[in-house]
Order: sequence, then structure tokens, then C-alpha cells
Amino acid sequence: MKKNDKKNSVVGTIIAIGLIIVIAIFGGNNQDLFTSQASNDANSEQVSGLDNVVISSGSGCIATIPDDNYLRVYCLDVGQGDSILVVNQGKTMLIDASTNEMGSTVVKYLKDLGIKKIDYLVGTHPHEDHIGGLDNVIKTFDIGTIYMPKKQSNTKTFEDVLNAIKAKNLKVTAPSIGDKFNVGDAKCEVMAINNDAEDTNECSIVIQMECEGVKYLFTGDADYNVEKSRKWDNIDILKVGHHGSRTSSSKDFLNQIKPKVALISVGKDNTYGHPTESALKRLTNVGAKIYRTDESGTILVLEKK
Repeated sequence: MKKNDKKNSVVGTIIAIGLIIVIAIFGGNNQDLFTSQASNDANSEQVSGLDNVVISSGSGCIATIPDDNYLRVYCLDVGQGDSILVVNQGKTMLIDASTNEMGSTVVKYLKDLGIKKIDYLVGTHPHEDHIGGLDNVIKTFDIGTIYMPKKQSNTKTFEDVLNAIKAKNLKVTAPSIGDKFNVGDAKCEVMAINNDAEDTNECSIVIQMECEGVKYLFTGDADYNVEKSRKWDNIDILKVGHHGSRTSSSKDFLNQIKPKVALISVGKDNTYGHPTESALKRLTNVGAKIYRTDESGTILVLEKK
């Protein structure tokens, strides 16, 4: 054997051993390898008291979702608006789609995650910073059930959403308190909706979700009046109402639900002063770990079985 051939043989052996080690670690599953690499771009941590939950934030959260049975809740970075995506076992729920300007951004997020269909599309209430991008989503993806309150609006934004629904021969369902549905293994229940409220925020569809013993509450822009309208379960992860407004997240409500994690969807340097210092203080006082899209970008809650 020539000297160069011998050297090449040694190098080849080293490379082969390296490949064997990689395969042993990742089980030959390229998707696991890609997922691991993608997560390196995100900041991740485990929350005390939630042993099977990992929370990540940043651009690394937006990567093709692997084919597993984990529950994923994305609080998308959509400026001064709301858009929450829930994925479990190939089923999806999108709660709101932020503003008109952010509609294309929401669509891009969903495409980058590999979403093909929205099984449950929820427009919590007809304010532009929640339903503005719904028409973009409806036009782009296959849509299952659409939940919206009966509350009407005379804005072009609301008209655009209705026209997108009509164009695809879809229909709107106004849910009732107590209605239940599943997103994969995640059990969802409508906890509040007031079609007759004069204040549009008080019409917000509020959904509680439970999966593997972990409870979530998605509140739209629900305010004090909604919070005091019923008794609530203890909640592990709260999507904070009305972007951290002073009129939501009341002391009595937070003392009742005792959230471990608070997710706030809010735009950087917004003119509303959201989230307010008073709301942040109340959340901190009940021991909630606060995550904000204006500080961290998109937030991913990953629940492993």
C-alpha cells in the first residue's frame, strides 16, 4: 500500500467512526438532527413546577415541526396584536392573526412551520389587531371550523374576513360557553363569550386547554368584567389578556388561577403603554414567569409526554 493510500484509509476510518457515533446519537433520524440544530438558534429553559414543559424564544422557534406527538403552543411575534398557534398530533388551532399589516407575516410563519391546514380558526373578537390577518390565512390554507362571536363590526377589516370566508364557501360558528373540542390530545373548552356585550373586548372567546395535566388559558382581550364573570381553574400557562392592559389580569383573577407562566403578545414601543407596570406587578406577585414577544420574539411552549 502506498503511503498516501494508507493515509487516506486512516482518514476514511475516522470519518466512518464519526458517522457511526452520529447515527447512534440521533438514531438515524435526520429530522431529529435538523430539529436539534434548529433549536440551537433559540433560547430554551424549563419552568419550575412544569417538568415536561420547555419554553423557547427567538427565531429558532420557527422551523418545520417534526412528526411527533408533542404539544406545541406558539405565541407568534406579530407586533401589537395576537396570534397563537396550537399544534398536536398533526391537528392545529390558530387563535387570531394580528393586524392587516401582519397577515402575510402570520402566513409565512405557518408555512415555515410546515402547516397545511388550520383545523380550528378562532377570531376571538372583531378588533383589527386580532382578526386583521384572518383573511390572509383563510385564503392560503385549508380551513376546518371557524369560531367567532356574533358581535359585528362595520370596519373594512371585518368585511374582508367575511368575504374571504364566503369565497371559500365556509361558515362561522358562534360557540357557547361549555362547548368542547379537541386539538389532537389537547382538550379545549370555551370558558367565556358574551355576544351581547357593548364593549367588544368583553365578547372575546376565552378557551381553556388541557394536555397531559398542563392547563392553558387563552384570553383574547378579555377584561375585568369577563374575569369576574365565573370561577376559574388553576392555570399553568396564561396568555395574558389585552396585551397586559391595566384593565385585564385583575388581582382576584390571578389569585384564583395562579399561573406559573404568563405569555404577553405585544409590540415593541407601542403607543398604548402595554404591558402596563400595574399588570406586570400583579403577574409577578402571583409568581408567574413572564415572557413577552416584544423582548423575546416568538415564544414556543413545548410539552413533552
